[in-house]
Amino acid sequence: MKRNQVWGMTLAFLASICLAGSLQAGEESGWVKLFNGKNLNGWTQHNGTATYKVEDGTIVGTTSEGSPNSFMCTKKNYGDFELEFEVKVADELNSGCQIRSQQKDGNGRVNGPQVEIEASGKNGAEAGYVYGEATGRGWLTPEKRLKPHKVMKDGEWNKFRIVAKGPRIQTWINGKQIEDLTDEAIYKTHPTGFIGLQVHGIKKGTGPYSVAWKNIRIKELD
Repeated sequence: MKRNQVWGMTLAFLASICLAGSLQAGEESGWVKLFNGKNLNGWTQHNGTATYKVEDGTIVGTTSEGSPNSFMCTKKNYGDFELEFEVKVADELNSGCQIRSQQKDGNGRVNGPQVEIEASGKNGAEAGYVYGEATGRGWLTPEKRLKPHKVMKDGEWNKFRIVAKGPRIQTWINGKQIEDLTDEAIYKTHPTGFIGLQVHGIKKGTGPYSVAWKNIRIKELD
């Protein structure tokens, strides 16, 4: 084989590597880590007395008896975005991820859309559906679609993906789509807001129970 042919093949090979690398970088562009794995910089707690600690690269929220719902929230507000995280929740505990949420009167009750986090249990549960936390509306997911399922793996890490674009909210758990909701009313009142990690209140004489999150990242959409 002639030298110029060898050189041409080498250049082609290097170009293919560079192209593959640029495509991979392009696929990951725009993503920002919301949790650095070390501390809670960029987050603040609203409502309740549940405790939030960083343990082994995860945010661990633990119930506090007598406390109302507690929320660890981003200091920054987000409108249209794609959000991903992994979560593991105690079988006995109900939790959730607030999106585009607010506080009443600026420092009061956390309210807004919440993506449900709940162990499947024996009969399935409503994980991945959308609830209107403290909005007075209850479930935003229509009742006819609010069917219990077992997509959540109890006692294991589960990957959530949430896409909020205008009035449309889509959710996935472990790669399976759970909800595709278009709600003009909630978008009108909550077009933007913080992300919040909920530790639900518990009944007297129960607990403590914990829920943990890791690999939390977000990509804002145009």
